[in-house]
Amino acid sequence: MLERLNQALDHLEASLDQEVDMVEVARIAAVSEYHFRRLFSALAGMPLPVYVRRRRMTLAAAEVLAGEGTLLDIAVRYGYGSGEAFARAFRSVHGIGPGEARRTGAVLTAQPRMSFRLVVEGSTAMRYRIVEKEPFRVVGRKARVPLVHEGLNAAAAAHLEGLDERAVVRMKELAGREPAGILSAVVYLTDSREEGAEADYWIGVVTGPEVAAEELDALDVPAGTWAVFDNHGPYPSALQELWRDVFTQWFPSNPYTSRTGPELLRTKPVELGAETGSQLWIPVERVGGGAGT
Repeated sequence: MLERLNQALDHLEASLDQEVDMVEVARIAAVSEYHFRRLFSALAGMPLPVYVRRRRMTLAAAEVLAGEGTLLDIAVRYGYGSGEAFARAFRSVHGIGPGEARRTGAVLTAQPRMSFRLVVEGSTAMRYRIVEKEPFRVVGRKARVPLVHEGLNAAAAAHLEGLDERAVVRMKELAGREPAGILSAVVYLTDSREEGAEADYWIGVVTGPEVAAEELDALDVPAGTWAVFDNHGPYPSALQELWRDVFTQWFPSNPYTSRTGPELLRTKPVELGAETGSQLWIPVERVGGGAGT
């Protein structure tokens, strides 16, 4: 898996002066484009499009400083249809425009070429099981929140605390399928998993697809395969570490890729740092076949 990821990055690097075919990059890595983007984000700590833009602007900056060719020629070579678009991208990475950089010889920002290498980890076993689920519905309340990788997510906590008692009572009445009880569900709006990216955050229960939501919100989820991880540790750091380990250790070591769908979490919120048990459900599919194979 590691070798294929680096082969995919080599192909991406060779394509920076043209439109990058992400489907082909993912094919070289032997995963779906969706999974490659998520895996890259988890391993690299930044979304794939951000890395591509930074690498392009690193190479472009060297040509700008060399003073060879016009700025428009450089812009076109790196896939920008106008000098204005190129200047915006250049400024977003380096903090100044290309014309100013060429005139002043300013200090610029370089994005090193990335590669993945093996670090000996995984000495702690990860407990998981694979579950096939029929279509179901998450019934509850949703809010749009930013992603937080460390510490308490204040927006998510405020959404939980803001639930009215009537809604909570109704959720408990409707609960009846695994995972049981009130849980949270996260639906990512883009491939980005960077800090601050937005997601739809649900507090609700799992019901049959035929259950009427009535005054609550409803999220319909198709049938599929789920990897279920049991976790125990200090809240919320143990959960955040579990999510990281799933994408940086479990996926590269197992014949599954992630697929589109909500990530489900059943846990009992406690005081910061207190121990609690949790269960994380990640939608997956087996490599080389669809869900349920």
